[in-house]
Amino acid sequence: MQQTDQVCPSCVAGKMSVFYRVEDVPVHSCLLVATEQDAKEFPRKDIALGFCDACGFVSNVIFDSSAHNYSPGYEDQQSFSGTFNAFARSLAGRYIERYGLNDKTILEIGCSKGDFLILMCELGRNRGIGIDPSCVPGRVQSEIADDVTFINEHYSEAHSKYQADFICCRHTLEHIPNTAEFVSTVRKSIPGGRSTVVSFELPDVSRVLKELAFWDIYYEHCSYFSLGSLARLFRHCGFEVSALFKEYDDQYLLIDAMPANGRAGERFKVEDDLASLKDAVHFFSMNHEKKMADWRTFIQEQSRAGRKIAIWGSGSKCVAFLTTLKMEDAVDCIVDINPHRHGKYIPGVAKQIRSPESLKKYHPDVVIAMNPIYKSEIQTMLDEMNVSAELTAV
Repeated sequence: MQQTDQVCPSCVAGKMSVFYRVEDVPVHSCLLVATEQDAKEFPRKDIALGFCDACGFVSNVIFDSSAHNYSPGYEDQQSFSGTFNAFARSLAGRYIERYGLNDKTILEIGCSKGDFLILMCELGRNRGIGIDPSCVPGRVQSEIADDVTFINEHYSEAHSKYQADFICCRHTLEHIPNTAEFVSTVRKSIPGGRSTVVSFELPDVSRVLKELAFWDIYYEHCSYFSLGSLARLFRHCGFEVSALFKEYDDQYLLIDAMPANGRAGERFKVEDDLASLKDAVHFFSMNHEKKMADWRTFIQEQSRAGRKIAIWGSGSKCVAFLTTLKMEDAVDCIVDINPHRHGKYIPGVAKQIRSPESLKKYHPDVVIAMNPIYKSEIQTMLDEMNVSAELTAV
């Protein structure tokens, strides 16, 4: 690893050491474009992942936030999957029961199109405030729509005027470079005396490292956490951690916290992960190239045998998978269940996104699922369409 002079933006103490580099990747994965030419000319930058051996935080040390344009055209809605919806509904129900969230105010930072916020409001008859520059009011239809306010802005100190009983932030912190500053802003928004619960959800970097999942490293994600490094960040920023666990086949980290107000709070055994994180970083740095080579070989062998490959899932994993391998032209068919993606082009990959039904005419020999948790759901859809392809997953 190559040590840098950059101070860790999470603990603001350790120095970052680079252990992984990838060049010339699209700066956005989910900001879709209308033409193939625009997709080919989409801006690209490099990634240099650094590791802080003081707190375990992983970050792209050459990240440039000015390259991003989060707007209503940013399409990351996941609620067209029954598998994902079942998870979201279960999670919302647990929050409502655990924290008595009935007739309360829920604020979601990075609410995307509003699916989860509206679900929380429906199940608990709550009021909602969603803050996200990519939100599209009215996209998600609901009988409680009048009780939910959407604000097309990036979250900032200015939004502390919106007080809530529960603040959630799902899959947003990984897009934030100055993590301690961001979480401190959330903490400062809660006045003294309030017992507001804060819940964050984001990907688990320890899984990415141990599984050599290079497709889960892309430009939009500049910040990567484990359970331990996430808890350390929240404690550093003045929170007491009340729950710390993994969900969704251990792909996601979840943390519940409240203002510490002088309390030390319980420390969880899973926080003691710094040594295992160092080992995982070393393992990834030594073995990721072999993993990439294996996938290149697999795709090349399928092509030489005249077998057609389709990728199921056109989002960030797909973009990272193909652009990191430099095999943007190796796969002709990419499908997605999100109808708002159909007909659009993928940044950098420059392939038009098709509907799953298109596979009935394409007749793929192999379908690569970009997340193994969806294999059962995808296989059911393939069977219903009479598409007899070999289904594998990254």
